Amino acid sequence: MAKGDAQQRKVDYFAKIHKLLDDYSKIFLVEADNVGSDQMHKIRISLRGKAVILMGKNTMIRKAMRGRVQEYPALEKLIPLIVGNIGLVFTNDDLRDTRTALTKIRTAAPAKAGAIAPIDVYIEAQNTGMGPEKTAFFQALGIATKIVKGTIEISAQVHLIKKGDKVGPSESALLNMLGISPFTYGLTVRSIYDQGTVFDNEVLDISDEMLLASLTKAITRVTCVSLALKLPTVAAVPHLIMNAFKDALAVSVETDYTFSYSEKVKEYLADPSKFAVAAAPAAAA
Repeated sequence: MAKGDAQQRKVDYFAKIHKLLDDYSKIFLVEADNVGSDQMHKIRISLRGKAVILMGKNTMIRKAMRGRVQEYPALEKLIPLIVGNIGLVFTNDDLRDTRTALTKIRTAAPAKAGAIAPIDVYIEAQNTGMGPEKTAFFQALGIATKIVKGTIEISAQVHLIKKGDKVGPSESALLNMLGISPFTYGLTVRSIYDQGTVFDNEVLDISDEMLLASLTKAITRVTCVSLALKLPTVAAVPHLIMNAFKDALAVSVETDYTFSYSEKVKEYLADPSKFAVAAAPAAAA
């Protein structure tokens, strides 16, 4: 490739990133580990008209973004996150819907020796179809077996690989012999940029119900502290007013002092039979 052609490709790539930054207000930062070209093609098709996937060298992406920091200052928070096998997904659509479309296309894959397990791997109790000569192999892995009709049978469920552990050669060989592909790979959302704000993927899992529950708990705590300190706050004022009314009513009942709201209470206390009269319609209902 001629040097001039390479330089022009670089210019075109920078221009593409700048246009995407101008056209879209939301960006997904995604990991593309173990995602093949055919799988990536399917993901692009599923996002057509909704989002644009951009892959490339991290150094070029970071440099292109730094050129637009003046217009979009929040990109400074996103640039340090562009490390590893990373891609950018630009969109203006709903973040949750776009994330679902991004991550739903996944491909089953065998557990290769040396890979880091993204999930726990279990082997169910089953007949393996293997001959007794493989018994030592299972014993080396600490798997309880028995011989049934001339073949090896795994006696109970086995927790073969823990999430985050490195897959060993023996574990990989066993899964391959059993025809088990325990892992699935696809695009994984790492971070999200939304109109100048950068946050982790987990934030999208926060529902309106969870926010309401957290807000209610926080208001309750503020109210309790305010009441204990007799400090008026927006949350505590209704309770403070009600407590003050109760105190005033108690003073009125015990003294000759009367105000409009205490008159009926004193009337009922003076003639308890009125309680029964008042309760009758409620009982009938």
